[in-house]
Amino acid sequence: MKRYVLSVAIALAVALAAAGGAQAKAHHHFHHRRAARSLVPSFAPHPRAWLNALTEFPRNPTPPHRAKHVHRQAAKRQPRSLSRLRATTLSIYEHRAKRSVLFAQGCSAARRHENGVVVLDFGKPAFEHGGYGTIVFSGRFATNHKITAAMLGYARGYVSCLPETSTASIELARGTSNYHPAVPSAYEAGVRWARETNKLGRELARHGLDAHVEAAAADDAEPAWDPSFLKTGHFFHGFRAAVHGHTLFDYGSLDGGVGAIWSARQAWYVAGGIRHTKALPEIYNSAMAREWAELARIARGRYHRAVHFAGVMTQGTSSCNCGLRPPEAHRVLAQALVAQGVAHVQLPVGGTNIVG
Repeated sequence: MKRYVLSVAIALAVALAAAGGAQAKAHHHFHHRRAARSLVPSFAPHPRAWLNALTEFPRNPTPPHRAKHVHRQAAKRQPRSLSRLRATTLSIYEHRAKRSVLFAQGCSAARRHENGVVVLDFGKPAFEHGGYGTIVFSGRFATNHKITAAMLGYARGYVSCLPETSTASIELARGTSNYHPAVPSAYEAGVRWARETNKLGRELARHGLDAHVEAAAADDAEPAWDPSFLKTGHFFHGFRAAVHGHTLFDYGSLDGGVGAIWSARQAWYVAGGIRHTKALPEIYNSAMAREWAELARIARGRYHRAVHFAGVMTQGTSSCNCGLRPPEAHRVLAQALVAQGVAHVQLPVGGTNIVG
């Protein structure tokens, strides 16, 4: 599901919605998944619809967690009673890389007691005025440095608004995609993405935020957007070469399954096949779950390695009929893994719902 303005061309093999749109200059679109393929987009909810989603999360059981020592910056807070940590988080398509905006988003996540992976999607990789960055969902260019500063704002908001005794923690991932990266070098873009992830990690520690926020990265890697896998592979290679222990989540699709566009090795490569990578797969329907379960079976049988799942990714608000929500998506993927004979593959409880 992508929010770019697309000039749609349907590929016969995978029902692909392609060319034209990461500029996102005006309206954006959701890709609804049917038969587990990338399809013709329909109009997205009003851009403010994600605000309504802040209170729409289903109830989830308390996930396993461990208490961490809390070292906080001084902040005013209202006393609140503790409640269960949510296994479902809210991820966001960002329209601006602005610290005050993201501070408010982080505070809202803390007040919902979110615990898990949070992806802040800043759009496709781009290069302007001699610097690497992204095209955010307002169509504007944001430098990598500005994105890092904004993410630190999110982390400050999250920690400031947690209850004093909270054990909640998040992996805060700077998200991008493999949609036609407008950069001189996809490898260098991956290196820069990793360096900024490292920098955020250092800043979290320096400001005493790392007890509750861990730096991570993410890539919405979709086969239909890079059939050759060339730029996607280069980006992941670059990230791996420069990262210092932080995770790169693949929160993409398989667009028809193994072999439809990417080979099993290519699909597995970005979903745990190399170190520091994990899969946070889009599970909008049962067909997508079957595709990812098939990849898990092939990876186990052919490469004797597991797909490293970190949960599931879903999308939408009450005004968007965009498929499964995280609890249902988790259940459907777990059932698909059983059906493929790989029930032993670890699938953490919970996931994230992306809006924007």
